[in-house]
Amino acid sequence: MVSESFMQLLTIFITKFLFVMAALLPIMNPPGLVPIFISMTARNTPQQRRYLARRIAMYCALLLLGSMFTGGYVLSFFGVSLPVVQLSGGLLITFAAWRMLNDAPPESSPTSTDQPIQAENHDALKQRAFYPLTFPLTVGPGSISVAITMGASLTDTGKGIVKYAISPLAGGCAVLVCSVLVYLCYRHADKLLRYLGQTGSVVFLRLSAFILLCLGVQIMWDGFGALIVQLAQDVLPHK
Repeated sequence: MVSESFMQLLTIFITKFLFVMAALLPIMNPPGLVPIFISMTARNTPQQRRYLARRIAMYCALLLLGSMFTGGYVLSFFGVSLPVVQLSGGLLITFAAWRMLNDAPPESSPTSTDQPIQAENHDALKQRAFYPLTFPLTVGPGSISVAITMGASLTDTGKGIVKYAISPLAGGCAVLVCSVLVYLCYRHADKLLRYLGQTGSVVFLRLSAFILLCLGVQIMWDGFGALIVQLAQDVLPHK
């Protein structure tokens, strides 16, 4: 009887774990973020990039866990809707991409890309690891929206130990696995940077910045469209 109950709980745990992973991973897409990370850290040393990878993974876990278990309450407290989060986050991503497009290319610097010129202390690296490398680039409005939705879904189903222990544990483990995947992808990004060379790095930077700009505009458009739908739903019933 005990073994049957344990197997049932284990099955529920695995199901909810895979449910959260399947929702978060396509949105986060850690391998797809590697070009952005390379472009924004091309002038950092390998040691600095490894440090940034660790900090970003830690910030990703904290941000996603916070969004999953408290994000809905915070948004409700301030009266902020998810479309507004998408619109604001898309604006931040667009701004970051615009800055990348207008930054001077590495080849214009008197120092070659083989000799990184960006000297930063740990405090500066911590700040840049969170903004913009963690938020909004790695964990953007889409990931936060999914995490908030997953948190509400996990806590609204089940009773007793499933609701208050198994579901939160499964969601937390899924977030940690996603963060570890982010770390592994960023940790080994410097290998790809060495293969690109100076000219390839410049081309990679511009293409990545343009793609990121398009993503930011798309997220803003999705948020704007959702706001229009909400407005229509609020106005039409009164006619």
